[in-house]
Amino acid sequence: MSEQAGNERVVRIGGASGFWGDTAMSAPQLVRGADIDYLVFDYLAEVTMSILASQRLKDPAAGYATDFVQITMKALLPDLVAKKIRVVANAGGVNPLACRDALARVAQSLGLTLRIGVVTGDEISAAVPALRERDTREMFSGEAMPPAFVSVNAYLGAIPIARALDQGCDVVITGRCVDSAVTLGVLMHEFGWRDDEHDRLAQGTLAGHLIECGAQCTGGLFTDWDQVPDWENIGFPIVEARADGSFTITKPEGTGGLVTPATVSEQLVYEIGDPRAYQVPDVCCDFTQVRFEQTGEHRVRVSGARGRAPTSTYKVSATFADGYRNMAVLVIGGQDAPAKARRTGEAILTRTSRMLAALGLPAYSETRIELLGAEDMFGASARPDTREVVLKIAVRCPSKASLDLFAREFAPAGTSMAPGTTGLMGGRPSPTPVIRLFSFLVDKREVPIALEVDGTRTLIEVPHGSAAAPTDLPPARALPTAAPAPGVALRTVPLIRLAHGRSGDKGNKANIGVIARRPAYVPVLSAWLTPERVAAHFAHNQPSSVERFDLPGFDAMNFLLHDVLGGGGMASLRTDSLAKAFAQVLLTLPVDVPADLVD
Repeated sequence: MSEQAGNERVVRIGGASGFWGDTAMSAPQLVRGADIDYLVFDYLAEVTMSILASQRLKDPAAGYATDFVQITMKALLPDLVAKKIRVVANAGGVNPLACRDALARVAQSLGLTLRIGVVTGDEISAAVPALRERDTREMFSGEAMPPAFVSVNAYLGAIPIARALDQGCDVVITGRCVDSAVTLGVLMHEFGWRDDEHDRLAQGTLAGHLIECGAQCTGGLFTDWDQVPDWENIGFPIVEARADGSFTITKPEGTGGLVTPATVSEQLVYEIGDPRAYQVPDVCCDFTQVRFEQTGEHRVRVSGARGRAPTSTYKVSATFADGYRNMAVLVIGGQDAPAKARRTGEAILTRTSRMLAALGLPAYSETRIELLGAEDMFGASARPDTREVVLKIAVRCPSKASLDLFAREFAPAGTSMAPGTTGLMGGRPSPTPVIRLFSFLVDKREVPIALEVDGTRTLIEVPHGSAAAPTDLPPARALPTAAPAPGVALRTVPLIRLAHGRSGDKGNKANIGVIARRPAYVPVLSAWLTPERVAAHFAHNQPSSVERFDLPGFDAMNFLLHDVLGGGGMASLRTDSLAKAFAQVLLTLPVDVPADLVD
């Protein structure tokens, strides 16, 4: 279905999934309501890998995203075959061969023939003993390896996917790969891009990054949420790509959502770290000069990504069990609700800690009290004048027995502590394992990658990459900066009046992207929004450091806050363990600007 636009061939790729659990509405919308050539899915996160690994330990035939096979593909296979739409998905999880077998059975039951390719090699647990002997350390904290892992997977790139498509596969199933690889692999195959065409690979990676979270680039989570129509039928993204690397983001006609430079640029800054060094296995990307152009209704052209040779290593994400945690929730209402709730939480922790000591059980290793509704996530800038709050107490301990005691002793607060206590939400809470992330680098030559098609297994060669130091980066490009002139009348407005933004996590780091609403705001914003001011606004999270990176191509800046998520992900006791609300917190920051600029 790819078509000619003038003398240029256009390939259309629909992004149907941002995580395992995304809406089942997306794939039918793209297949039956749009003209696409490829359907791509991203299912995997670090926590997902540990869950799938646990499933495989109980059942050797498990460990993949069953929804992909039994819900999505079972319903859509006749349409996909009839329209010759090819599919790429990392739904294989920790058992891609079992995913293939399940899909083959579904196709057979429907009387359809599929050529399925499977990429293997990302699972490297067999290499752990040798890596341990070399004293491999966690790449951010420097910690030594734990005694045992739940999952150990390298982030593979796009080349194996391209090779599977080269062999005529209708469906390509992978295990762990970088999220954008399912899109880049399609483009490398369709346009024959070489592994040294770094600018094109960077553009293809950017296309994949923009659609890897599904509707996040078509109006989902947009700062100006009230401008986004029809959430219930929000359109999922489509990339219209050309051989030179240029592409347009759009969505199916007649769907909800919004595609503008603002919605798309918010997705670009999502979890990118240093925009000069967005590292994937196939290319090192520089996004600082990316530009967005509205070319029609719900159509945004994206250009300007640059690339250079990738590193010689794969990033490996391993997960391991680290004790247990438990979380309990109460609703407390009435006058002085926040003070009553906080005292209740402190009393419960003091009482149970004394009981643990008396019984000789291990003490809590970490505790956290949060008041939902009292603006705890805003720290010193909170406005906690409210008459109802949700008290959340989270505890962590190596002993499950200690957390069982906590669960039993939480409910009595409903009759012995604060007036207005109600709503023991979810009943007695149960301890759950804490899964922590352990990231490290491994040489690409130590990770053999294979492709299996029709019973034939072929080793896939990938370039070894550059040995250049990670600090060997392009020069930083700074935004123009100009503080208000002395004597100019100033007006204080919240940052959201001047900018929009998006935030997310990188392990134990929070990533906050801020994009100016107008070019005229850029010099003032650049002067005002310093790393020091951001660190002060988030002082209650105790960042060890804050970095700022500028993206002058689209008037944006990206902040990286280190050590602010309590370990991050499943290891964290915090309500916002993935930094999803950090941008919203930052956008409340008061900014002094020349009055005539906003009037």
